[in-house]
Amino acid sequence: MSYQGIIFDVDGTVVREADPIPGADDGLRAAADAGLDRAFLSNNPTARPAAYEERFAEAGLTVDAEAVFTAGTLTTRYLSDEHADADLFVIGADGLRTQLADAGLSLTTEPRAADVVVGSLSYEFDYDTLCDAIIAVDDDTAFVGTDPDRVIPADGPDRPGSGAVINAIEGVVGRSVDVICGKPSAAARRRVLDYLGVSPAACLVVGDRLNTDIELGADTGMTTVLVTTGISDRQDVAESPTTPDYVLDSLADLDAVIAGTADRYAG
Repeated sequence: MSYQGIIFDVDGTVVREADPIPGADDGLRAAADAGLDRAFLSNNPTARPAAYEERFAEAGLTVDAEAVFTAGTLTTRYLSDEHADADLFVIGADGLRTQLADAGLSLTTEPRAADVVVGSLSYEFDYDTLCDAIIAVDDDTAFVGTDPDRVIPADGPDRPGSGAVINAIEGVVGRSVDVICGKPSAAARRRVLDYLGVSPAACLVVGDRLNTDIELGADTGMTTVLVTTGISDRQDVAESPTTPDYVLDSLADLDAVIAGTADRYAG
């Protein structure tokens, strides 16, 4: 297979916090040497692409901000397209709120005034937040989630992510989120493929999570590659209905996938 583009996950795949994951530089170099156009797709809803450019630089990696897509940028784009005149009640961190406000969207702190409730990673999530959610989410309110990641890879114990907050809100309001803007949504996939200008069949997607990174490319014609440096391991793959095309110990082995010499995952 001759590939033209590649989508990399970030946390748990290329870096962990500010440190490069062993083998990451080899994998990025292999993609560059093969002439693949690349994009980086993160389910982090708080950090802007420019912050990722700086973070990659700290890790000794060169990545342009224009190649970075996040759950925050994707959510901002979705809300700007679909709910431009709505009052947003955001259960999330300041980093997301700032992105939405800078896009000219209207935010409210009054749950009864909400047209749209946005669920995301929140460092101040508590009982009172759930009380507000019960008021804000009703039959006439749109309920939007930035991303489904329940945990975030970290040095030491993993940390709760947006999915943990969204799941808690769903539990008390008795209703599922209407749309997820980040991975593995079709909108996220379409946005990044449009940026790369490649067809799904000519694109690799590489990441450490079965339910987001691999699911993003599953059944779309994309070639999916799981690296076991983050959340999902080989035992998870064996027990999952979502099967990647390749399973690698790290990005250091990506060159064989690009060259077509790697063994496909056989279960």
